[in-house]
Amino acid sequence: MALSLTLPTIQNWSCHNCGGCCRQHAIEVTEEEWQRILSQGWTEQDGTPTGNALFEWHAGPPWAKRYRLAHQADGACVFLNEQGLCRIHAKFGEAAKPLPCRIYPYAFHPAGKKVTVSLRFSCPSVVANRGRTMSQNADEIKRLARAVVPDGYEKMPPPLISARERVDWPDALRFVEAIDASLATPGVPIALKLKRTLFWLNLVEQARFEKLSGARLTEFLDLVRQAADDELPNETGSSAEPSAVARVQFRLLVAQYARKDTAADLSAGWRGRWMLFRAATRFARGTGNVPSLQSIFREVPFGSLEQPFGFPAECEELWTRYFRVKVQGLHFCGAAYYGIPIVEGFQSLALIFPATHWIARWLAASRDRTALLPEDVAQGLAIADHHHGYSPIFGTLGFRSRVRTLAQLGEIPKLIDWYTRAEVEPHTNPKRL
Repeated sequence: MALSLTLPTIQNWSCHNCGGCCRQHAIEVTEEEWQRILSQGWTEQDGTPTGNALFEWHAGPPWAKRYRLAHQADGACVFLNEQGLCRIHAKFGEAAKPLPCRIYPYAFHPAGKKVTVSLRFSCPSVVANRGRTMSQNADEIKRLARAVVPDGYEKMPPPLISARERVDWPDALRFVEAIDASLATPGVPIALKLKRTLFWLNLVEQARFEKLSGARLTEFLDLVRQAADDELPNETGSSAEPSAVARVQFRLLVAQYARKDTAADLSAGWRGRWMLFRAATRFARGTGNVPSLQSIFREVPFGSLEQPFGFPAECEELWTRYFRVKVQGLHFCGAAYYGIPIVEGFQSLALIFPATHWIARWLAASRDRTALLPEDVAQGLAIADHHHGYSPIFGTLGFRSRVRTLAQLGEIPKLIDWYTRAEVEPHTNPKRL
């Protein structure tokens, strides 16, 4: 079967050799890649270790070990040189690198008879929308897709709609298209688009679809989208303050997004796990100073991050593009996101918006500022999206329960407003945690 791709044409990308991906990702290699790299004959004169010192065992039993590329003392890949470039690429060409290195930042997700393409916003060039269009990259993308998309992908089942509802692929994609259409509405602030989409998806979660398909399903989705527009006609920016319970759950979620799990961090052993446990305890309390989860953060009072920092208008484009790329690429549900249904997956995706703004506030406060700049939000999104869909904890029952609790309590819209507000409302107390 010929491979048919759906490209995110609103997104541009080219590699600009920042070396960031080589400093934050652990790259597992296959047996064939292991043998190939060994046969390349690396020596100390190349600036690398030799032989098996190029790899480290990171998983699996002794009789079926799984290896990843070794890392330097600062966490960088062993093949990253002083100029931020890959030694394998420089010496043997791009095709000689391990497959995960060649694919990044693309992600491929089966969607019935097609394969959708998404991108990871942990790459600063993706965030900045820098480089060639996806149409210009189409030949390269198709070549990479052939290397990773399995045979028989068209037989993979569609994602559930809700915990109890499943439809076939054409109808599942109607839900995805409706979400994308809501996010694409011109002239509407991204915060309002998110809240409207959450509103009508809540109606979807309560519905049954045995007798709704095709054109009738499209009509139903048009009706619930219109109901959301009627219920939330304007952006107030002053939703009720999130509850104390919601803030605890939300801070614990933010702590997962703000971590930096490089290979060096993952190798820290019991000491690293103990430090993470202590940090999680402080995030749950929300008093005193925020523990610095990585070097770019300073310890600042939790209370200072509850003050209004504003929302840079320049970030509207970034956020609309981010959510549409993730939705179009099915990068939020089903096989691409721990088997999670579409409704729950979008609730989790929407939470990245206030979570990123919390992290952006932390970055601004670490630089002695009390208002957000676009670069704070861009860097915060790169930090958060490094984990979304890739850190296994996001698929655990505990994390999913946290998202469902915030959704069922109606707290996600409140969090969206609270962490993008520009002024203190008279009826609120921003210091209360």
